[in-house]
Amino acid sequence: MTIFARRARASAGRLHPELSLVSYTLLGHLEESGGCRTTDLAAHYALDKSTVSRQVSALERAGLVERRLDTDDHRVQVLRLTEAGRRILAQVTESRRAAFRERLAHWPAEDLERFAGYLTRYNAWPGRGPEDG
Repeated sequence: MTIFARRARASAGRLHPELSLVSYTLLGHLEESGGCRTTDLAAHYALDKSTVSRQVSALERAGLVERRLDTDDHRVQVLRLTEAGRRILAQVTESRRAAFRERLAHWPAEDLERFAGYLTRYNAWPGRGPEDG
């Protein structure tokens, strides 16, 4: 698992120099959720708010994320992807999918099914903690 995590971090930098694995993960969550507060991101990933704030600030400086007032509560700022953020996320996602396709292209179907089953089982674990990412 350590090697898997190390490779994921390294590949994120190769796919887009501005996008660490953490940044990619945060952008993905913002896309899935349609936007959320920094505190929501911190709670979702069980991270300290200051850690997430630093990541979000870097994404804002890169023009990938913007803050908008919540339509329901104007005291709250919601993070949303910019068009540039959506484009880069899509590019990185496609690059990662292509890398997975290439790496798994020669695996027999039964190995792929078993691997997918293990990943599904692993991801279905109900616990939440800092290591869950």
